[in-house]
Amino acid sequence: MEEEIKEEIPREKIKKAARILLFKRHMKPGIKGWELKRLLGKNYLKILDILKTELERIGLTIKVFFEESEEKNFSKATFYVVLKEHPSFVETRAFGMRIDDLAALAASIVYILSRGGKAPSKEVEKMLAKKIIKTRVSYLVDKFIKMGYLSEDEKGMLYLGWRTLVEVNRENLLSMIFAKSSSESAKE
Repeated sequence: MEEEIKEEIPREKIKKAARILLFKRHMKPGIKGWELKRLLGKNYLKILDILKTELERIGLTIKVFFEESEEKNFSKATFYVVLKEHPSFVETRAFGMRIDDLAALAASIVYILSRGGKAPSKEVEKMLAKKIIKTRVSYLVDKFIKMGYLSEDEKGMLYLGWRTLVEVNRENLLSMIFAKSSSESAKE
């Protein structure tokens, strides 16, 4: 069946879809569905499905991010290429973040998740100040906001940003944290 679909879609369209998705065109990576439809044609979802299969062979996948108000509207959704599996330690060093910055990001995400998906910025900063150097705390929170991992509203509430929703397996992160904490409490 997959071979039949591949025969219908020219190889050039699949290559074009890969180039479009892999190269950043705007401030944020990814591309909107309506742009893909304009560039690839009306069968862009079939093209992306084939491309996803090919990308999975090299450890990547395509994720679709729907805005809350536009659930299941592929034209307004944003498509991203992300890692399929967890990155190795060596790969994480290539992300341009220090290991303590990644730990602070993970702690911030877990804290916000534990508070129902939102938390006051001051609370997150207070929690981080217990774990890392205090002079870096507000810098890191601002960095996470600029990178798209966190977002902040006008009232100073922090939420999970678009990038966390796309790149981070939140359920897996929580299960790793809780498994670690339960194994530590069992040792005591």
